[in-house]
Amino acid sequence: MEESTSISLYLVPTPIGNLKDITLRALETLQEVDVILAEDTRTSGKLLKHYAVKRPLESYHIHNEHQSISRLLHRMGEGTVFALITDAGTPGISDPGFLLVREALAANFEVCSLPGATAIIPALVNSGLPNDRFLFEGFLPHKKGRKTRIEALKEETRTMVFFESPYRLLKTLQQFSDAFGPERQACVSRELTKMHEENVRGSLQEILTYYTENTLKGEIVITLSGKQ
Repeated sequence: MEESTSISLYLVPTPIGNLKDITLRALETLQEVDVILAEDTRTSGKLLKHYAVKRPLESYHIHNEHQSISRLLHRMGEGTVFALITDAGTPGISDPGFLLVREALAANFEVCSLPGATAIIPALVNSGLPNDRFLFEGFLPHKKGRKTRIEALKEETRTMVFFESPYRLLKTLQQFSDAFGPERQACVSRELTKMHEENVRGSLQEILTYYTENTLKGEIVITLSGKQ
């Protein structure tokens, strides 16, 4: 790797669907670090096997990250170089990563984030909505605070980007329609980069009608226009 050998932690984006969407630099980094930290070792194991990456793989996810920090920092102090990957996309973006980065930097370890796959930008760019300025909201709260979060965005003029589960999409679209109006323009991007990629554009009412009548599966990004 060309980067300084003093780097202790690499954040390495992985494909969100199409295995070809990994960079040469990402593969080189994964081949050369001492340990790869993965959100789900089974999911990441398939990717690493596909590219013949044979480095030690350890579990690091939302349920064990707090307990793991001290141990990982200690190993960094001993010279171990880690790469952090998640199931898909860029670590720290609605996935584990922020806590480890914060604590590593606080302990004066060098961190390097590689550019790469994320669902946010493709969904935003192909939505047809203004993308010179945008607001990324990630996942809305499932229950408590959900309505309050949506209401707080009613005056937002920038294009907004949300992650959503297929199980909650219809509910979310209806809540958006109630809060922002059924004619507010939006785009639902589903299964980005995969064989069955779909981008449904139109008013919230039109998209709601479409997904009431059509099968809904896969990872979803909602892009919503701001207030005019």
